[in-house]
Amino acid sequence: MSSIAGHAPPTAFSPGATSPMATAQARTRLIAIDALRGLVMLFMLVDHVRETFFLYMQVTDPVDANTTDPGLFYTRLLSTFCAPTFVALTGLSAWLYGQSHSKGQVSEFLLKRGLFLIVLEFTVVGYAWPTQAPAFPPTAIWLQVIWAIGISMIALAALLHLPRVAQFAVGLAIVCLHNLLDPIRLTADQPGYVAWAILHQRSLIEFGGIAVKTTYPILPWIGVILLGYACGPWFAKGSDPQRRIRRLAMTGLGLVLGFVLIRYLNVYGDKPWFVAENSTRTVMSFLALTKYPPSLLFLMPTVGTGCLLLALFEKFENSRVMPHLALLGGAPMFYYVLHLYVLKLIYNVALALYGPTKGTVFGVDNLSTVWIWVALLILPLYYPTRWFAQLKQRRKDIWWLKYL
Repeated sequence: MSSIAGHAPPTAFSPGATSPMATAQARTRLIAIDALRGLVMLFMLVDHVRETFFLYMQVTDPVDANTTDPGLFYTRLLSTFCAPTFVALTGLSAWLYGQSHSKGQVSEFLLKRGLFLIVLEFTVVGYAWPTQAPAFPPTAIWLQVIWAIGISMIALAALLHLPRVAQFAVGLAIVCLHNLLDPIRLTADQPGYVAWAILHQRSLIEFGGIAVKTTYPILPWIGVILLGYACGPWFAKGSDPQRRIRRLAMTGLGLVLGFVLIRYLNVYGDKPWFVAENSTRTVMSFLALTKYPPSLLFLMPTVGTGCLLLALFEKFENSRVMPHLALLGGAPMFYYVLHLYVLKLIYNVALALYGPTKGTVFGVDNLSTVWIWVALLILPLYYPTRWFAQLKQRRKDIWWLKYL
């Protein structure tokens, strides 16, 4: 959920006097980036409301196309765009931050922000999930997306010093080839198990009586953040916006079409799809992709769609909805923590009033109720987030605000 440069004033990347055209172009870049982040934050809300009220109807990874209800499948599918978009935009924002700071300063900030996010994952975020009791020390810790972004930022702090060609090469090699490592499965009694569980194998680590679950193995995410950083010059001060839009559109289209081709061939990049008893289940099988860790075929359509949306948002930055999405995307960490604790509060109030309605948890009967709750929560979450985003823009003298 990290954003480095997305909330700076339009001239933050161009010291000194700037022409009105350059200022407008800078503002457009920032609106498009934050608007995309804001849209994805709404997708994230859908998934987390689902996890709160539909916890008893858990889905697998990848989602089981044979047994999952199609409505639940596509509701879950919407959330697949969240993590790839956030991580790629974090890399892009790091490059934009470097327009007015040295590489050393960017590395220092990435290191500090990465460590901050890791601490946040182990504390504030770790206790935010509805069924997580406020026990200390906790009995279980899930290393999830905030952890993955934090580690990726620390890795980028070192990798950004590579030449740009090497950044592309390393990022592409990680994203495209990491599935070759899938057959390597270590057990807890083998050397390197902990490191491998953190890097690429979703597993359980026993640490001092605490179960640490590596929900988000980090290796592919390092590739994504590095590629996001390497694409930064497309957004450079004074760059041609039409050329950038074409690049984004061609990249996004190429990734989506490449996904369709490779997935159809069924030879690499994820678990095979299959022809089911009807076309709905067959399409679901085609789209059932591995997120933990994200496979090549998971990243191609999600990052590709992000590129297409970013091109679209920049082209239509004057539409009425764009500033609202941009304000929502202007304080992603604040929104992330806020929405988790709002959901936790609602869940615990419902549990106290009605008790466990679905086994040991509270849950609703219909998926439509999840969408109703999403609609009800958008405005109550939007206004505090907008206030905080505007506070960050006004109060540049409060240094710690940039970490949120």
